[in-house]
Amino acid sequence: MIHNVLTYLREAAKNNADKTAFFDSDSSLTYGELWRAVRSAGSAVARLTGERGRQPIFVLIGRDVVSVAACLSVAAAGCFYVPVDPSLPEPRLCSMTSLVKPALVIRTGNADLPFDPGVASVSFGDLLSQGEDSALIDNALNSIRDTDPLYCIFTSGSTGVPKGVLVSHRSVINMVEQFVSVLPLAEDCVFGNQAPFDFDVSVKDVYLSLKLGGTVRILERQLFSMPKRLIEVLNRDGVNTLIWSVSAMKIVSAMKTFRTVSPEGVRLVMFSGEALPARLLGEWKENVPGATFVNLYGPTEITCNCTYYIVDRTFADDETIPIGKAFPNMGVFLLDGDREVVSQGETGEICVTGAGLSLGYFGDSGKTTAAFPNNPLEDKWEERMYRTGDLGKLDGDGNICFVGRADSQVKYMGFRIELGEIETAAQAIPFVDSACCVFDEAKEQLCLAYQSSKRDDRTLVGKMKETLPVHMIPRRIMFFESLPVNRTGKPDRAAIKRLFTEGEK
Repeated sequence: MIHNVLTYLREAAKNNADKTAFFDSDSSLTYGELWRAVRSAGSAVARLTGERGRQPIFVLIGRDVVSVAACLSVAAAGCFYVPVDPSLPEPRLCSMTSLVKPALVIRTGNADLPFDPGVASVSFGDLLSQGEDSALIDNALNSIRDTDPLYCIFTSGSTGVPKGVLVSHRSVINMVEQFVSVLPLAEDCVFGNQAPFDFDVSVKDVYLSLKLGGTVRILERQLFSMPKRLIEVLNRDGVNTLIWSVSAMKIVSAMKTFRTVSPEGVRLVMFSGEALPARLLGEWKENVPGATFVNLYGPTEITCNCTYYIVDRTFADDETIPIGKAFPNMGVFLLDGDREVVSQGETGEICVTGAGLSLGYFGDSGKTTAAFPNNPLEDKWEERMYRTGDLGKLDGDGNICFVGRADSQVKYMGFRIELGEIETAAQAIPFVDSACCVFDEAKEQLCLAYQSSKRDDRTLVGKMKETLPVHMIPRRIMFFESLPVNRTGKPDRAAIKRLFTEGEK
């Protein structure tokens, strides 16, 4: 049994010292080079933070190998890293800094915080130049417990104040071991890293590759606005494994990329973040023949993912792709209210138990207690549970199907309506790339925003009437060549709702 995730890196450096661990468009690090860098910079971090350990360290990240090395160095020092995009709006950066009160800020590039955080700010290069203190770094590494925090990643808060989700070494080790036990992952995996390092999808790229002794190609952000070039880079650099958000896959499809180029060596595609329309899945399967496709589900609070579904059949355009069954060592079930487990076909809230649960929200015990109550199905002992706020139902094969957010269920004309069901129907229409349905409470109207290369509201409504009852047909339609999205690439529901309720585009 291992107690900290750096064990994966140490073993990979011992067995494959000269193999490329991470590379971007400008630089690369072998496992041997990465391990030496982590020990050197980790020594400097340990000296600066003292012997207390377990302190939060801001790492100002980019899309490069240095950002990965800096984060791992913080972990090696017995502290936990908080990946921060320095280009975020200043009020959000201030909010994060005020909550976390970092012990140190590490710069990996030229950017710095736009204000004085009140603590030392050092470059990763300066940390590296101080050299390794073998006794100090070995003591720090050996002192890490698996329950110690590894990282803190910020997610959106319903009140507008970001929440810092704190995740332990144990939870990441559990995630890695379970992924490797059920999915076709191997030492020769070359991961095409799409997600920024302050988004938990990237956690899988980094730590799965360290466990396997694989390689990660860090893809530049601008490539996703040039999908043809993106696919060419995947082919040139031998990428064979994708762990991408659905929004990234939608971009490739929306730009008609597959008409001119297709991924040649990709053999495993894992996707998550939102529902992938079955029509787009079919397009990807057709153009990446022979690849295994896996639908993953799980919020940041349970360490990336708690369920998986290996796509084993063809889906009709109006079908929902299941999110599947629980990973080993995780419990996933559907609750109706506080105590009842729903029957097959009934809708319930997706709840999660097991080793993947995070430590909660940094500095907010109230929100942590509310989101991580004791499992009401166990009254003989304490068992933490995470209430996702997502709704699901079981299909005939025992797979969970995502229905929508609990807070996206609306009451309209006497009917309870899931906005996600309307979106699924819209996205099944061939010319619709993406769709987002919101409810205008003041006017009591269903409103649909859709993204397409052409505007055709009449056909859209006509096609939706073929699959939805009349009371679920949106009263107002808004066309976009590109839907407003949030920083993780999902449709920005709040912004879209404002466009409808304020009556302007």
